Amino acid sequence: MGFDEKGNEVPETPNTAKTARDDESGDEERVVTGIRRSESSVALTEDEDEEEESQIELGPQCSLKEQLEKDKDDESLRRWKEQLLGSVDITSVGETLDPEVKILSLAIKSTGRPDIVLPIPENGNPKGLWFTLKEGSHYRLVFTFQVNNNIVSGLKYTNTVWKTGIKVDSTKEMIGTFSPQAEPYTHEMHEETTPSGMFARGTYSARSKFIDDDNKCYLEINYTFDIRKEWL
Repeated sequence: MGFDEKGNEVPETPNTAKTARDDESGDEERVVTGIRRSESSVALTEDEDEEEESQIELGPQCSLKEQLEKDKDDESLRRWKEQLLGSVDITSVGETLDPEVKILSLAIKSTGRPDIVLPIPENGNPKGLWFTLKEGSHYRLVFTFQVNNNIVSGLKYTNTVWKTGIKVDSTKEMIGTFSPQAEPYTHEMHEETTPSGMFARGTYSARSKFIDDDNKCYLEINYTFDIRKEWL
């Protein structure tokens, strides 16, 4: 409630009302395993992420041949599809509806030291400690993958990290849409910085997934890693 120039009471509108947070400089940011996120995103649970994904309704899948036949009279769409498919031999992929994505390798790159190449177990669960990172170090995750049979739409990488049973980080990165081809694709993620200090050191558990727009999971890896004072 406010007052006009004559002293009469004037009801407040949503535009004039202010909260205590208006004077704050902004959402506090925290850095956990190199990811800067606002408090609102920290509060978002993995269940909410999955619920949001499950609400996306997609149309029926089509084979590559069917996709080329659709809207063939639309010149711009035809050119876009040809650009996306590149040199794909349509006769070699047949009428398969489901794309096949195989993660071939994972590696951690850090300037000034050899890459850490991570073997991918068939069951997705590496035994024991999978890798160690130095506190305060800069690194990038790089992976190569193969796409077969059909176009994979909206391939994305998700990663959730826990320490002593408490969720400390949740990452989601869109990789893109890819057509099947003989040569593997390579994707390098943005640079991250490991946290440092006594409380940052220790053992973490994590789960990484590669999923598409249909929520189909091509690889799930459950693993543990350490953050220590030095590289091993």
